[in-house]
Amino acid sequence: MAGDTLTSSEYIKHHLTNLTYGKMPEDMVGQKLCGDDMPEVASSGWQFAHCAAEAQSMGFWAFHVDTLGVSILLGALFLFIFSKAAKSATSGVPGGLQNFVEWIVVFIEDNVKSSFTGKNFFIAPLALTSFIWIFLMNFMDLIPVDWLPWTASMLGIHYLKVVPTTDPNATMGMSLTVFGIMLYYSFKIKGAGGFASELAFHPFPKYLFPVNLLLEGVSLIAKPISHGLRLFGNMYAGEMIFILIALLPWYIQWTLSVPWAIFHILIITLQAFIFMVLTVVYMDMAYATDEH
Repeated sequence: MAGDTLTSSEYIKHHLTNLTYGKMPEDMVGQKLCGDDMPEVASSGWQFAHCAAEAQSMGFWAFHVDTLGVSILLGALFLFIFSKAAKSATSGVPGGLQNFVEWIVVFIEDNVKSSFTGKNFFIAPLALTSFIWIFLMNFMDLIPVDWLPWTASMLGIHYLKVVPTTDPNATMGMSLTVFGIMLYYSFKIKGAGGFASELAFHPFPKYLFPVNLLLEGVSLIAKPISHGLRLFGNMYAGEMIFILIALLPWYIQWTLSVPWAIFHILIITLQAFIFMVLTVVYMDMAYATDEH
């Protein structure tokens, strides 16, 4: 069972710790950051962290290898499936894969048409990529929490967090990317003056531009933060519930994990859909030239 060798607290911390690769500072050499029963830090330089404390000591420029690896693999899987469907597409009787891909493409196209009033052929592929990629990352949450970490431990990998969207670095990275694209199109369509006037002269009259700047500035900054943290918060909570269920006796686990997994299918799909819709809405706001 999950808690045979670890306490409940240690088990939860273990499953919430990323496989981190970073640069250990020289002043940490010789310290026992992982506890008295673990070896001390042997050297500085680039290395894998052996616990959360070591990962924290590596600072900002540390890489969550599991988040990056799983995200890239799932992105490659998405490209492989859709490229295979495109290459094998036929005008005759379509196969199951072609039907599935066409259904998703039409679904995304309808949502983009209803939410985006501008004309840009980049928006639909952006929406499709964000929806499918995030859905695949969310779907990893349905794999039993011990299976992949246990397999990794057999290979000498002590930490493995397999749901990228439970890592705020991943969700905020995606939201900041969308935010950067939104700013790019805002400047491209409206110009620097138009973008500045949108912040300074709305929603109140021009003589209240300090208030407008404050309100619109906060609203602008809040967009990527809420966009990323909404996805992270919902997926993190779902993962935490699976971890807590795994701490229960084996004969109780399935009575709770199966209903929660069925319900969680709705959650992972809904969160991918919400992220995609907000992405399209933000792109539409970048193209909007009238008052909002």
